[in-house]
Amino acid sequence: MKKFLISFSYIFHPLFIPLYATFFYVFANHSYAVTKEKTIIFLQVVVVTILIPLLVFYLLRSIGKISSAMAPKIGERKMPLVIQCFLIILLVKKGITIEQYPEFHFFFLGALLSTLIALLLLFAKTKVSLHMMGISALTMFVFGLSRHFQTQNTVWITFLLFMNAAVASSRLEMRAHTPKELTIGFLLGSIPQMMLMYLWL
Repeated sequence: MKKFLISFSYIFHPLFIPLYATFFYVFANHSYAVTKEKTIIFLQVVVVTILIPLLVFYLLRSIGKISSAMAPKIGERKMPLVIQCFLIILLVKKGITIEQYPEFHFFFLGALLSTLIALLLLFAKTKVSLHMMGISALTMFVFGLSRHFQTQNTVWITFLLFMNAAVASSRLEMRAHTPKELTIGFLLGSIPQMMLMYLWL
């Protein structure tokens, strides 16, 4: 059971949340045809939010700045979050623009706001759960897409709500966070998405 719970921390690692969000976005209107435009969106997200951060992670780990993929210490989280902010800014300015993909653009703006606040909290010696921040943001985004495109995503939304609980349990099982840090992470991920949602609904 312990191994099962811990697996959720890896499946829903913050690094993979943008990819999951991309999947929901490109197929939000139930159009399952893989077009050139959808492929380009996937490639942009994979390169900017997964491949580059992975390269940075291995670089930081090789010079001793990060001890593991979970970055357990407050000091280990600052540089990755700064880099993540710059990568998100690059993505929304050059790739996922408001003119072409307004819904997805605001998702990443919400992610940027969440990341900036999480970074500021680190300087106040407060660590938040980036896992909860990511899964809660994804849940709100899928809920918003369901309303926006008038699609029935009840199953997926229910599944993601359960995954919020599973990820929280996983982080507690790993003793990576306190209930307070999990709660702050959940609010930090969901509230910016809710605030920006009304700009594209």
